[in-house]
Formats: sequence, structure tokens, C-alpha cells
Amino acid sequence: MKYITLGKSDLKVSRICMGCMGFGNAATGQHSWTLGEEQTREIIKHGLELGINFYDTAIAYQNGTSEQFVGKALRDFAKRDDYVIATKFTPRTQQEIDENVSGQQHIANYLDQSLKNLGMDYVDLYIYHMWDYHTPMEEIMEGLHNAVKAGKTRYIGISNCFAWQLAKANFYARENNLTEFVSVQGHYNLIFREEEREMAPFCKDQNIAMTPYSALAGGRLSKHRGETSKRLAEDSYAKFKYDATAEADGKIIRRVEELADKRGVSMTEISLAWLLTKVTSPVVGATKFSHVDGAVKAVELQLAQEEIDYLEELYVPHALVGVMAQNGKQKAGNVV
Repeated sequence: MKYITLGKSDLKVSRICMGCMGFGNAATGQHSWTLGEEQTREIIKHGLELGINFYDTAIAYQNGTSEQFVGKALRDFAKRDDYVIATKFTPRTQQEIDENVSGQQHIANYLDQSLKNLGMDYVDLYIYHMWDYHTPMEEIMEGLHNAVKAGKTRYIGISNCFAWQLAKANFYARENNLTEFVSVQGHYNLIFREEEREMAPFCKDQNIAMTPYSALAGGRLSKHRGETSKRLAEDSYAKFKYDATAEADGKIIRRVEELADKRGVSMTEISLAWLLTKVTSPVVGATKFSHVDGAVKAVELQLAQEEIDYLEELYVPHALVGVMAQNGKQKAGNVV
């Protein structure tokens, strides 16, 4: 495993971040394909043994049970200083808005609940899961700064935002001596490269780490023709993101398959090796040992420039999908 500094922070993270949306009680959350506690423990232990020290979860994943399963596994299998844990909070609910719960109090409440779920005194990275169009940005930034001052998180990150929103938030923080975001977790992979237009150049200029989710497009970039999985079959949100562009994307996926066969490696390795040339640490979900193994092997795979060009050649512009496509109309259940 290789390690890298997360943006302007002093956190040293593995080049692969284990995404933990696939962990949690399937009976209590939004996804039917997640792993129970014992399987979660096995996957996390395997990841730790292979050098993965960066784990990403969220309070919204399976109603907090992802945090609970992940926290207990990390506490049992590793020393606190040996891993980096990130979790995320969602926007204020309508009930909170009606009850005049401020953005600062919302963050404090959610972070305390996440720490309770994780069984930890602090997290290394607390992530603003999606832009809250109903809460002043100033309240969010002040609430996150308060969390850092209280020692409950070491750094802050953001997810599912536009480049102008990240710029506005960080410049406000800089002008007011508040904590700035050190990372951004957006939607980015070989078949969805819209982050390259504004976000990637901005992050490079500002030394903000990119830790994208959906690194394998919900499995689409890791499966040979005819292969399937429980998630591919049942993840309706991933279908919502990718089905409309399946024909154009399929041509790129076939090139991944072709190059994987030529190099004698997995499609996962090719897809992630490409992404690793662009970002700090992609968030890779894992529900099998083989998923972890493929992600770790990708760190050592070097693609030639002509191979990178070949993979990128057929890309066409994509409309925004998922949270970003909702234009501020946040919908329950659409959390990644």
C-alpha cells in the first residue's frame, strides 16, 4: 500500500479509502444489499491487513448501523492512531427547520450521535454530505469550526457540491479565521468525468484532496459482460445514475475489459489505476475480499499514457445525476 497526505492536513491516508456504505443492517436502512456485522468485521480486518487505513462512512448509511459496525471493528482490530475515520452529516430536516434548530446546533447534535455510534471521542474528517440550501452557509462553517475547536473532529471535508460552493465556503472561512475544507468527495469515475471541468482544476490550485465516491460506478467498471452482483441487481439509486447513459458508457467499459484482458489484470485494477492518476484517494466500496484485493492491487498498477488516452477517448459530456442534479431539491433516501 502507498500513502499520501490528505490535502493541507497532516493526515497520511492510504491511496485507497474503504467506502462503508455497503455495511450496516439491511433491515433498517435504504439498501437491501448491505453486509451484516460479522461480514463487515471480516472485510475491515482484511483491509487493515492489506494496509488500508482510511475508512469512510456516514450517519445516513443504514440509519447509523454502518457507523456502529465500522466503529466497533476498527476499535477491535486497530489502534486509534493507526487509522483515519471519516463520517458525514446530512442537511437539517424539515422538523429541525420548523423548530428553529440552527445549523450550528444541527452539526453538534449529529456529530455527537456519530461519535456515539462509532464509539469514539473524535473523528479525523467530518464531511458535509451535501449542500444545505435551507441553512445559511455561515452557520454551517461556524458549526464545523466549533466541532474542530471542541476536538471532536480534526479536519472537515465536503461532498456533493459545485466548485463555486466549495470556493465560496473556503474563502469565507479564510476571511473569518474559520476552519477550511481540506477534501471534497464528488462523483467521479471513467464513465462520469464532469468533475474535470471545474472541481479538479480548483482542487489542484488550492491543494484540496479529491476522494471521489462511485469509483467503479456501482460495479459497472469492474464487471465483465454477463457478470452481475446483488448490488447491480438491486441498487436502484445507481441505476438512476447510470441507466440513461448505458449505451455510451458501455463502449468505455468494453475498453476497460479489453485492456484488463491484455494486461492480465482485473477490470477493477484498470479502472482504479486510471482514477488514481487523477485523485488523492478514491472511495471504494467492498462487500467481498476480492473487492479489497483488486483495489489494493490497483495502487501498484502503472498505466502508460497511451492506455490512459485510450480509456478516455470515447467519453462524451454527461448530464448531472443524483444529488447534484436535484438543484437544491434534496430528497430523502438519495444519499451516497
